[in-house]
Amino acid sequence: MPDQKKTRRQMLEEFVAKKPDDAFSRYGLAMECMNSGDPSAADGHFRVLVERNADYIPAYLMYGQLLARESRNEEARQVLSNGIVAADKKGDQHARSEMETLLGELS
Repeated sequence: MPDQKKTRRQMLEEFVAKKPDDAFSRYGLAMECMNSGDPSAADGHFRVLVERNADYIPAYLMYGQLLARESRNEEARQVLSNGIVAADKKGDQHARSEMETLLGELS
């Protein structure tokens, strides 16, 4: 009997287990958790992602959005502020602008 088809989340969890510091895989897993209604798991993956891959700019905006949706505005402000600094270092003005917009909505 063939194995049951794995879910997207299961596949991403396997990728992260094999390469825990791979930013793209962890970001995908965090997004999958967030979009499938598991904010606690998403929070954990975003937290690890920004700790281990501080230059992975997309994580800050999405993590900030997650925290804002969870009414954790102070944490969201901190994440977005850190993301703005990281975006400046990489010269990513588009991401900086998006994070500034969300930050302004939280203030």
